Amino acid sequence: METKKQKLLLELSINDESYELAVGPQETLLEVLRNHLGLTGTKEGCDTGECGSCTVLIDGKPVLSCLTLALNCRNKKIVTIEGLGKEGAMTIVQNAFLEKGAVQCGFCTPGMVLATTALLEEMPAPSDRETKKALEGHLCRCTGYNKILEAVGLAVARSSGGSAGT
Repeated sequence: METKKQKLLLELSINDESYELAVGPQETLLEVLRNHLGLTGTKEGCDTGECGSCTVLIDGKPVLSCLTLALNCRNKKIVTIEGLGKEGAMTIVQNAFLEKGAVQCGFCTPGMVLATTALLEEMPAPSDRETKKALEGHLCRCTGYNKILEAVGLAVARSSGGSAGT
């Protein structure tokens, strides 16, 4: 006999919008974003926290949504790749990734862009070592990372005073 799983009412703040939905106690933020809200820019890669494809920003910090229970996201500000640009305009980081060809297949791109955005908000002019450290948990099978590092460098050059996310 199968037992019915209890769902709990949850309010989430995602991309400056409020959502109220019923979720299971074991549902991850990744599952809620993709399956309940249709925010498929957050990619499902390894499901074990190894690839970085599911990265979102929670209160400005990069977090792996596949390892984060949705219920633990109450009273937190969540930003996905869909919420990064304003009014259809891309951010400095997004533009730099596009211009430097750091998008390739695009699977790792949302996580890389969000991690880069958080990095540049925290430190507007990171060293190469700091950049590599910030992106070390993100796997890319297409670019070989050189184009990604070039894109971060371009975003740093174009941003002023830590406004890389705008």
